[in-house]
Amino acid sequence: MPLPLTQADLNDPVSKHARQEFTKLAAGLTVGEALDWLRHNPPNERIIYLYVVDGEDRLLGVVPTRRLLLSQPDQPIAAIMVRKVIALPADATVLDACEFFIQHRLLAFPVVDADRRILGVVDVELYTSELDALGESAAGEEVFQRIGVRLAAGQRESPWAAFRQRFPWLGCNLAAGILAAILSGLFRDELERVVALAFFIPVVLNLAESVSSQSVSLALQALHGRPPSWRALARDLRREFGTGLFLGLAAGAVVALVALVWLGQGRVALCLMGGIAGGVAGAAMLGLALPVVLRLLKLDPRVAAGPIALAGADIITILLYFNLARWLLS
Repeated sequence: MPLPLTQADLNDPVSKHARQEFTKLAAGLTVGEALDWLRHNPPNERIIYLYVVDGEDRLLGVVPTRRLLLSQPDQPIAAIMVRKVIALPADATVLDACEFFIQHRLLAFPVVDADRRILGVVDVELYTSELDALGESAAGEEVFQRIGVRLAAGQRESPWAAFRQRFPWLGCNLAAGILAAILSGLFRDELERVVALAFFIPVVLNLAESVSSQSVSLALQALHGRPPSWRALARDLRREFGTGLFLGLAAGAVVALVALVWLGQGRVALCLMGGIAGGVAGAAMLGLALPVVLRLLKLDPRVAAGPIALAGADIITILLYFNLARWLLS
């Protein structure tokens, strides 16, 4: 029997605590054949999720028990399974598993390797021996609340320990702010010649930082639903670049129009349009990439991703904005 997660180190690999007794169904079975197989091989576990696998134990989907019982006997299992299965990667920690239970409110999660081969199952039974009471919704809610309380207790740190963990990453913002000031000094001639450029620095930076924060939040949320990979990151970056570019063009057009009506300077408006569009697109990609890269490097993206992404967004946007100004206003 695996060690209960409430007695485990939060940084332990969750695969150490996964149980091997779980129900697998071959993808080629029909509903009738699956039910017949289950009658002859009754599951031992109390929490029953029926995982559909191929010949190499790769996870293809999960079949809800109700759907299995109500489907026609000649219907293929593959036609009724849910294909989007939330699974824990093999290198996930106990802390990651706790977050999965709290966020998704499921009773069990399969643990898979990089090829989606199912290695075991981690279920809420590892947290509590009171599963018999789960028939009542209030009792089920209590179980999840207990998980949350235990998780919060495990994460509670002294102020000094929290400072040591968080300040180095906050240093990224300090460094970026100082570097942004130095870069602004390098473009002093442009700022002195066209003072209007300085008027819009706050809004240019704020837009890039806001989009970067959105991308970080979306990436952190996506990490709960699938194991990270470099291939998936490359695909997601292409999509995020398009989204960021559209956001940047829309926001840049609004700010440029305001500058044109207010100041009547077309070149300043073009600087704003290009600087915001490029800065927001770059910030969106950076915000999406950082949590995934940090997770792949075994670092905690929840603490580090935000400060690094904001610092990077500032530098990218300042460089684009001022270099564009130097080119257009020279």
